[in-house]
Amino acid sequence: MPVVVVATLPIKPGSADAVREACTRAIAAVHNEPGCDLYALHEGENVFVFVEQWADDDALKTHSAAPAVTAMFGEIGEHLDGAPDIRIVQAVPVGDPAKGSLRH
Repeated sequence: MPVVVVATLPIKPGSADAVREACTRAIAAVHNEPGCDLYALHEGENVFVFVEQWADDDALKTHSAAPAVTAMFGEIGEHLDGAPDIRIVQAVPVGDPAKGSLRH
């Protein structure tokens, strides 16, 4: 069963460039991790959000300790304005099946 994660990273004002660069470097490696179906970065005012989909719990567990992610958090730690909010969520498919949930 796919696992969907929404990870919100609050950042300090003026840190967007440094955080974006660190996240961008990590993304290529994460996209090559086994079980990565989606790992998409989004940016807002003083916040970055990852929307992720993993093939299963084992893939997510492996990702959580992978070198790319640990290096990224090491780089951005000083730029965070609080702890990341990482949530595992379940789809509630409604409406048009093609638009109501992430694709598997």
